[in-house]
Amino acid sequence: MNYKDDFPMLKNDIVYFDNGATTLKPKCVIDKMDDYYFNYSSNAHRGDYSLSLKASKEYEDVRTKVRNFINAKRDEEIVFTSGSTDSLNTIVYGYFKYNLNEGDEVLITKSEHASNILPWFELSKEIGINVNYIPLTENHTVTLENVINSITDNTKVISLAHITNVIGDVRPIKEITQYAHNKGILVVIDGSQSVGHTKVDVTDLDIDFLAFSAHKMLGPTGVGVLYGKYDLLNDIKPVRYGGGMNVSFVNIDEIEYKQLPYRLEAGTQNIAGIIGFGQAIDYINRVGIDNIEELCSSLKEYIVLNLKKIPHIKLYNENVEGSIVTFNVDNVFAQDTAIYLDKYNICVRSGSHCAKKLDDELGIKNTCRISIYFYNTKEDADKLITALKNNKILEESLGV
Repeated sequence: MNYKDDFPMLKNDIVYFDNGATTLKPKCVIDKMDDYYFNYSSNAHRGDYSLSLKASKEYEDVRTKVRNFINAKRDEEIVFTSGSTDSLNTIVYGYFKYNLNEGDEVLITKSEHASNILPWFELSKEIGINVNYIPLTENHTVTLENVINSITDNTKVISLAHITNVIGDVRPIKEITQYAHNKGILVVIDGSQSVGHTKVDVTDLDIDFLAFSAHKMLGPTGVGVLYGKYDLLNDIKPVRYGGGMNVSFVNIDEIEYKQLPYRLEAGTQNIAGIIGFGQAIDYINRVGIDNIEELCSSLKEYIVLNLKKIPHIKLYNENVEGSIVTFNVDNVFAQDTAIYLDKYNICVRSGSHCAKKLDDELGIKNTCRISIYFYNTKEDADKLITALKNNKILEESLGV
């Protein structure tokens, strides 16, 4: 089935292969947000009149949709944030800042996104934790064996992307959490590239904390989710204070805050965005998460197979499961390749992709990234492949 007609952006004759950065939005999501702005644009949880009550119900209905989508045990385990970055910072600074001590170890990898590295770096400077790296394989992937070999008596946290945003490898999360929990280690998962692309069942995977963004799964920007097991989430100290999260404040010694999840949702949230996110989840459910994974995997295999036939293309991750293809053109700077492809209305990402520590593994700072979603087609892939076969890319980059 061709889903392109559902996406207004695709009427602009573009080939969009930058889904790892943000996905396009189906018309139903845009219409749902417009409906809020046109017909009941009021604050949620702030009024006793019908418009506000409708906004509140729509808002809370999305919380339930998210809970069901990731199979959390209760609505209170779903906290709305501005995105994965906000969620991860809340996890690090709201929970681990108060539950780790100097000398405790956090394990990450060099292929993590900046949002899963920098908060840990800053916490290390602040309280003296040690941040160390799980070695990657020759294919730049994570294995359970490498995780096990990296754990020490001081390891308290393992914080990993489920699927990385440059290599696209799918980590064995269930096996990692099982081993880690037997050692008393908590596991934080960055689900930015996995939720909405593959089935993520937090109960089955036994994840302690999960962060993900709406805009990487057909929803609007400025909306994210922080999931945590209830007892852990309940121990998070708010990192923002203000309206909507308090019961009362008489004086400095008499302050009462609300229960989860509202205690962690200070201020007015992105109400329209959250309501639009609920519609995005409905759309994904209609397409089917297994169908999405199959479509992306099949197209990725087709692209890799054909790019391998082009002598001047270097692939960095052909043997991974995720729907990301990372490459360079020989003797061409990555940004020049992206600019060249843009002349054919083909959108790819170039640069370090917010994974700057991965330079140590790949031996190169900048690459081009093709990131696939289910509305991409074989025709899109053929346009990309044809453009990359053209030697003009080499001529233009050299100014010939």
